[in-house]
Amino acid sequence: MSDLQAAADRVEIEALRGEFTDAGMMRDYDRFAALFTEDAVWRVPAVGAEFACRDAIRAGIERLLGELWDYLVQGTHPGVVRLDGDTATGRAYVLSFGRLGDGGSHLNHSVYHDRYRRTPDGWKFSERVDEVLYLDTSPLAGGPPEGTARPPE
Repeated sequence: MSDLQAAADRVEIEALRGEFTDAGMMRDYDRFAALFTEDAVWRVPAVGAEFACRDAIRAGIERLLGELWDYLVQGTHPGVVRLDGDTATGRAYVLSFGRLGDGGSHLNHSVYHDRYRRTPDGWKFSERVDEVLYLDTSPLAGGPPEGTARPPE
């Protein structure tokens, strides 16, 4: 693999990670699911969630964001990407906070453990596992500004 191809692959994988965060926060469930291969697995052990296949991931993100969260803010920070031809592995570091539908608060730091696969449509997640490293459920001091609407579903 050329240095130029490796750089292009890394940029595309970073863009994929950014799309994941944006699609989730904007509640764009179809775009979110399209970031995964058809046979992908997405695991969120902290909430007992595992979704195997793109359709299950689509239903899972809608259920989690629609039923679990009133609002969620997530910031993803670059980690590492290890390329191996048409597959790659990586880690990304995440800060998430928000208010749950039941009024509870949530703040966590976690790491995504990823597997990626090159497809005819570009790089996709073939597996994404969210490992929570720190959790704080004490009440958040703030919230969305008055009159702020949730993103469209």
